[in-house]
Amino acid sequence: MKTNLVMLAALTAAGLVGCGGDYTPPPAIAEGTTVTLALMETTDIHANVMSYNYYSLAEDTSLGLERTSTLVSAARAENPNNVLLDDGDVIQGTLLGDLQAVTKPIACTDTMAVHKVMNAMKYDGGGFGNHEFNYGLPLLSQITNTDFGIPGVSKPAGACGAPAFPLVLTNVTGVASNKPIVQPYTLLPRTFSATKLDGTKVDVKLNIGIMSFVPPQILDWDQKNLAGKVAVTGVQEAAKQYVPEMRAKGADLVVALSHGGLDPSAYSPKMENGSYHLTSTGIDALLIGHSHLIFPKGKETGAAALDPSFAAFPASAKIDAVNGFVNGVPTVMAQSWGRRLGIIKLTLVFTGGKWVVQQDKTSVESRGFKYTDGATIVKADPAIAPIVATEHAATIAYARQPLGVSTDFEMSAYFSLVGDVSAIQLVNQAQLDYVKKFIAASTDATLASYKNIPVISCSAPFKAGRNGPSDFTDVAPGASAAAPVGLQVRNPGDLYLYSNNNLQAVKIKGSDLKAWLETAAKQFGQIDPTKTTEQDLVPSYGTIYNYDVFYAENNALTYQIDVTKPVGSRIVNLSYLGKAVADGDDFIVATNDYRAGGGGAVPGIDGSKTIIKSPDANQTVVSNYLTAQGAASGKVTLAGNGSARSWSFVKVATAGPVILRSAPGHLALAKSSGISAVTAEGALDASGFAKYSVDLSK
Repeated sequence: MKTNLVMLAALTAAGLVGCGGDYTPPPAIAEGTTVTLALMETTDIHANVMSYNYYSLAEDTSLGLERTSTLVSAARAENPNNVLLDDGDVIQGTLLGDLQAVTKPIACTDTMAVHKVMNAMKYDGGGFGNHEFNYGLPLLSQITNTDFGIPGVSKPAGACGAPAFPLVLTNVTGVASNKPIVQPYTLLPRTFSATKLDGTKVDVKLNIGIMSFVPPQILDWDQKNLAGKVAVTGVQEAAKQYVPEMRAKGADLVVALSHGGLDPSAYSPKMENGSYHLTSTGIDALLIGHSHLIFPKGKETGAAALDPSFAAFPASAKIDAVNGFVNGVPTVMAQSWGRRLGIIKLTLVFTGGKWVVQQDKTSVESRGFKYTDGATIVKADPAIAPIVATEHAATIAYARQPLGVSTDFEMSAYFSLVGDVSAIQLVNQAQLDYVKKFIAASTDATLASYKNIPVISCSAPFKAGRNGPSDFTDVAPGASAAAPVGLQVRNPGDLYLYSNNNLQAVKIKGSDLKAWLETAAKQFGQIDPTKTTEQDLVPSYGTIYNYDVFYAENNALTYQIDVTKPVGSRIVNLSYLGKAVADGDDFIVATNDYRAGGGGAVPGIDGSKTIIKSPDANQTVVSNYLTAQGAASGKVTLAGNGSARSWSFVKVATAGPVILRSAPGHLALAKSSGISAVTAEGALDASGFAKYSVDLSK
């Protein structure tokens, strides 16, 4: 009798006993039963809810969750057994995110616009990305309605507006508690329709376990928000800790949401893109992001070629970028900004008392807006726009606020990879001006001793094609119908995309500068002058944010890039004030906290050389500089702010064509900007980029 009571109590606690006290065990699953289900992924949404560009104040049908929602509806119709998951970098990336997080932070009672839409789309679960931490832990705690257990970080009382689906984060712990700040995993119990060996249908219950990983570099990139508060474990170590625990608790399928790309080099707990190494931890499927790339290759008619970073992997890496497998594990990356939907269609067979994935019956797709015929763009889901109509209108009004300054030239990044600095010079001038004034006003003895060291600046063309042919900086000159009073709040964000970056300065040697420039020059492909077939000057825009362009006042710093040389030996004729830069020369470089802390893997630039950690964001520094220019003269000019080209290519004649992929329709702008190397505009490639002819002998 005692034994029966104990069993009854245990069953009651487990929720297995009904109100009447009778326990009915779940029906046994017949050997050989199969179930087919779809794991759907979005990643790197970056607050792109609407198909709209707040920097150009124009519709952009190539992006936005309102169109992703259409893809999701179609995929659900095709796959009644489905789960929709997100891989992180959700809240930051557009003026909409900045407005709700910084300019006019939302109240606890409100929900971020992007989360409202995701709730309406009925996501099943989500992870975190590095950009989730950009706005600080207090706001993140609030908008996720999560108490992180971190001293000094408190969530407002009560229930705050948040995602209606569970969030997980596996490899981040609190320094004080040594415990995960968010649940490291969760099991999603789902009832799916399955098929027995005799062909009859039966409902079965599966537990889908999800876990999420962020790059360890968040501690460098968001040091101001995270230092002393959180610690990050390597992805492999964290997975090996929790996968067995998930299995023991009944996970039939384990899915890793990894906000990192594929790096098949030897494993390190500090790897930024360690997703490859999760395939050895016992997971069943891998959903990845961070790199903003398409994996596997698009299946639609006319899909773009494999990104060179995938095509270059050695065969030993066992990465199948056409079918979507990494070491036999189905893997998908759905690009970014809602432009694709990752779909892993799995067939599982119940055998030996557990569900087993059938790899030969698994398919992987990174589905884009033109998936039906390669030409027709899916329509926006009409249910989405009304959900965020108020926030959308408020963002447009915010974007149009005047800065009180105009320009006499177009600041664009269409040809920044062939020398145009119109969208870069002003950023560099603002950063340089800030650092010089910071040092001059400092009472710190060490900083004061640096007053005679040359200050230079670097910045990258952040919006120069990484996210497709619509992703280019383009600030129109003068006043226009859209901007009747000249430059507006939206323009600094177009010039400097990352509102989370803070200005920093590093003290380096000439040898460091040379290594830095060599790292930036990796962006270019190696051109063979004797080759008669087409060569792409910039094979991939995936790391365009690492292409730093350096600047000094009065164009005192100059250098050349020899693209016929291999990586690491391309920088020549590096000089300052007409004199060759020596290895021991001192320089102070104005940059951002991402780069100063080691972002981009520039040799020797790892945080140890940082001398200034500004409390001001680079984007704010640019905005304030523009406002100051307006107060002084009313405008910025091409002569003073957009034509000082510090670098050029070493001239070389090529036997065959060399091309630069950029947005179509801008050949006249190249010519008016004095970019003589661009000679003609050719046909579009599969991604919609125009192929511009580049004459490297000019």
